[in-house]
Amino acid sequence: MQMPARPSSSSLQPVSYSLQPTAYSLRSNPMSRKSNPAFLNGVPELLLLELLARRPMYGYELVQAIKAATGGQLEFGEGCVYPILHRLEEQGLLASTRQSVGGRQRFVYEVTSRGRGQLAETIGAWQRVVSAVNHALHGGERGRAAVA
Repeated sequence: MQMPARPSSSSLQPVSYSLQPTAYSLRSNPMSRKSNPAFLNGVPELLLLELLARRPMYGYELVQAIKAATGGQLEFGEGCVYPILHRLEEQGLLASTRQSVGGRQRFVYEVTSRGRGQLAETIGAWQRVVSAVNHALHGGERGRAAVA
């Protein structure tokens, strides 16, 4: 069985990810989407903890901050963000305070000391995974396999 030729890195197009209300979508082409790519598991939590470690924010503000921080490559809907925020708060990784702004109530979230510890662990794990995948993609210990 002959394997197809691998595209050169110069011919690869950027991939963008869109996280819809309760699903993750992968967009390599704006017109096509592949839902729930497994490699995105844990990414929303990582990004929420990281952004909230920088400064407290409310839910919709986080949606916009994720989009900006990722150069528009990741988009989370509020329906995806809020359940994660509630879960992280239940786990003691976030704390929230209610604020009244323009007659509306907002919950502003911030990372707890326990959340900062979890963030540090998660960043370390993420960096190890990225390093391992990059190592494998660049040939691992034996170099790139020849294509027959």
